[in-house]
Amino acid sequence: MAAFVLALAGCGGGDDGNAPEPPKSSEAKTQGSAPQEPGASGSVNPVPTQVLATANGEDGMVMTVNAAIRDPGGFLTVSGQLKNGGTVDYVKTSAWRGNELTQSGTSIAGVTVIDKVGKKRYYVLRDTDGRCSCTTGIALIEKGKTIPFFAQFPAPPPTSTEVDFTLPTFATATIKISG
Repeated sequence: MAAFVLALAGCGGGDDGNAPEPPKSSEAKTQGSAPQEPGASGSVNPVPTQVLATANGEDGMVMTVNAAIRDPGGFLTVSGQLKNGGTVDYVKTSAWRGNELTQSGTSIAGVTVIDKVGKKRYYVLRDTDGRCSCTTGIALIEKGKTIPFFAQFPAPPPTSTEVDFTLPTFATATIKISG
């Protein structure tokens, strides 16, 4: 009986104050996002570190590519900014989604990377449900606004150090791969 009482006491669900603390927001990991810091208005905005390329699109849209990073896992992640420099809100983002049949809303899943050295085109990665590994939910870009984007691809071989980045409605941008 004494062993039963001790075993029962050891299984108690009480909090003795020694439980590990949950991770703080600064320790939380984010996937596919750039480093962020508060902007002047207190909102969080991505901080571009460099400009690899810019490309003009229709109706005053400008795409800036800030990073193209090859990681050891065999992926290439391209990130940057889409800015509406036009005079009206941009709502034609459906052209960017490619053959997006499994996602609600719009995305940049129509983006491709072309390895001219290896003569191969790479499409954005997808999960087992067909969802892209890219920015989603872009239905509108208000005039004067900038939004971040990212897209992940299979990495070209290490011998390919530059690729052409193509998003429908924008000019093709040649970017240098790091990593």
